[in-house]
Amino acid sequence: MDYGDLRSFGNVGNWICTQEIFMKYVVHTDGGARGNPGPAAIGVVIETAQGKKIAEFGKRIGETTNNVAEYVALAQALKYIKREPGIEIDCYLDSVLVVNQLMGTFKVKDSKLRELLMQIRGLEQDLGGVVRYHVVPRENNARADFFVNQALDNHLIG
Repeated sequence: MDYGDLRSFGNVGNWICTQEIFMKYVVHTDGGARGNPGPAAIGVVIETAQGKKIAEFGKRIGETTNNVAEYVALAQALKYIKREPGIEIDCYLDSVLVVNQLMGTFKVKDSKLRELLMQIRGLEQDLGGVVRYHVVPRENNARADFFVNQALDNHLIG
């Protein structure tokens, strides 16, 4: 039996049974620019921890750098997810630089990236819960990368 949407079992005799639901999301994001800087796009894939697709999309974001596109992709993903009590989000990116900046291991020297980092921090606070960042090899981020390239290719064709 699936209790995924059940918020409370209610009053059972003298017992009050509650079940706190902790929604867990798995997010894959990617950003890319052809020319760096150049035409740029993002790719986002959001699923539940059980593998149910919540959203997946690619979008052109104008002319910018790869690193800016990586941050924008993550911000778009976090904006898409709704605030829920006890939420947990595992974010997978193939950018070692961006993940290390998000985790505080690397300093953020570029002013535009620092601004985007602050935007991400605000989104983390708005969501509540836990947001974790992980570096994955590019081949483990293929679906998000697909949406980046699709957005760039479709724009160039049309």
